[in-house]
Amino acid sequence: MLLLAPPALTAPAPLPLKASPVPGGVAVVALPPSEQAPQVTFKGERVLVRRKGKAWVAIVGLKLSTPPGAESLVVDGHPMGFTVRPKRYPEQRVTVENPRLVNPNPEDEARIAQEDALSKPAWKVWPEGRVPSLKFHPPTAGRLTASFGLRRIFNGEPRSPHPGLDIAAPQGQKVVAPAEGVVVLTGDFFFAGKFVMIAHGEGVVSLLGHLSRIDVKEGDALKAGAPIGRVGMTGRATGPHLHWSLSLNNARVDPGLFLR
Repeated sequence: MLLLAPPALTAPAPLPLKASPVPGGVAVVALPPSEQAPQVTFKGERVLVRRKGKAWVAIVGLKLSTPPGAESLVVDGHPMGFTVRPKRYPEQRVTVENPRLVNPNPEDEARIAQEDALSKPAWKVWPEGRVPSLKFHPPTAGRLTASFGLRRIFNGEPRSPHPGLDIAAPQGQKVVAPAEGVVVLTGDFFFAGKFVMIAHGEGVVSLLGHLSRIDVKEGDALKAGAPIGRVGMTGRATGPHLHWSLSLNNARVDPGLFLR
């Protein structure tokens, strides 16, 4: 995995998202006034902050596994509380013809573990000098077929909730970068198939998966809308579509919260 530090970018515009402090959502937490940006962490992960007037706000990604109730940030070494609201996501039942994609064999499990270890650092990338705009565009045109957070049941067996958006599109349709960033990892994984991971800055990372073709390489700096590959159905897929996961502070959140 190649990590490059691109030139510093201009300061971002006002927040283009609405707070959704639920599991799988984003909490926007007001911070005390400060001349400099405070250092904020959540669950040991660094959190991006933005100035709002004379104060600052923390933009906190919340994992789908985050329980509702009281939570706490660490702001310059001091705790600061906020509340996570409950949310119930719908259920989705999927039939997969290849049973190994539901119950991997031992060889598959070993491969999956290796791939998880390879991708883990990429979700935490914080490229020096890169400031994300937090304004995203759909990475391909199409119909939403699986929304974020769906409680998935494959061949009658419950599995992990869906950590992204699925967009149904024709095989070979162009896929583009949803926002400016740098390519930090590409590959062909058991579940994600052929994929591209883009670090947008300050711990904000996209994964575009199930591609039929990858047209970028690690280290490439991309503008928003730059082509990165083509729609496919590699990995665990029942038809041609694009899977898009978006992560803040190593928490997969609903990309729809950031779409214009």
